[in-house]
Amino acid sequence: MKPVAPRLARQLLAVFALCLALPASTAGGIAYVSNQKGNITTIDLASFETVGEIDIGGASPRGLGVTADGKLLVVATRDKGDLAVVDLQTRKLVKRIPIGKNPEFVRVRGDQAFVSFEPASAGGPPPKPGTKEAEELKQKRADDKEEPARIAIVDLKVGTKIGEIIGGMETEGIEFSADGGKIIVTNEEDNNLTVHDIASGKLIKTIDTKPYGVRPRGIKMSPDGKSYVATIEFGNKLVVLDAGFNVAKAVATGDTPYGVAFGRDGKRLYVALAKGKTLQVFDGASHALVTEYPIGDRCWHFTFTPDDKHILLACGRSDEVVVLDAASGKIVKRIADKKMPWGIVTYPKSFGSLDTP
Repeated sequence: MKPVAPRLARQLLAVFALCLALPASTAGGIAYVSNQKGNITTIDLASFETVGEIDIGGASPRGLGVTADGKLLVVATRDKGDLAVVDLQTRKLVKRIPIGKNPEFVRVRGDQAFVSFEPASAGGPPPKPGTKEAEELKQKRADDKEEPARIAIVDLKVGTKIGEIIGGMETEGIEFSADGGKIIVTNEEDNNLTVHDIASGKLIKTIDTKPYGVRPRGIKMSPDGKSYVATIEFGNKLVVLDAGFNVAKAVATGDTPYGVAFGRDGKRLYVALAKGKTLQVFDGASHALVTEYPIGDRCWHFTFTPDDKHILLACGRSDEVVVLDAASGKIVKRIADKKMPWGIVTYPKSFGSLDTP
């Protein structure tokens, strides 16, 4: 028998390691869905069947992410104010890392997790700007000197929070700059985007979104690193920033845009409409609307499959995960999930509104 060539041997070991990182029945990949009224649902990406649930003690999980090696799943739990860490080989909760009140959005990068949390949040969305309720809340926060939201920086190797970056009120989405040194966040109640130096936490720039609408939510960098796109929920707009974080244009969308992501090659930009019950597809360069696909109710976040052939959307108000054929937009399957699905990511890692490979 001839010896295996060193390069082939390395490739075989890599495939073997990937298979070990996945449950035996889901070697083709798995999706993890956070349920605000439950735990984490797992979906086999070969069959699009629900194959189990990961118990993290409920606590209203929302944002989630997987480490690059596929060993850990980290989940922001609103009710416990922490980051639940799951060993994906055993599917067991191994650690809870205190974050602060009302953690929501999670991005994993290397051995660190970045988690937005809101000390002043009363729970639920802020009142619509210009209403009596909004003015009363603004005055109350000023009187009480309430704290702005923050982005916690967590060392996943050590298992502890190692720093914080001060955001605005009701900080939501998180994205990293092309050079990796800055973080861009959407501040829902302050109606702006802010850019911060990660190492120092220093505020570098504030971008006012009120001329285009209020309540910025999702944000994504284009794959070439030359632009950033943010969704403006109560404005039905996309705001496009250039590489220097200057507003280049605003683009009209359907009703209440939320999650946003580019495809792998950057040729298409996808936007989930929470109330519009539609996934809109835009040209990634010109931002012209190309097409749109009907989905479910309040589909907040979505992800491609690792092979880019399907898109899975977590639809919280229709209690389902909707699977689309990425090329045609046709619905392949509706996976019932009765506990208000909020976020969704995969391993192997895919492009989506909460993650990138």
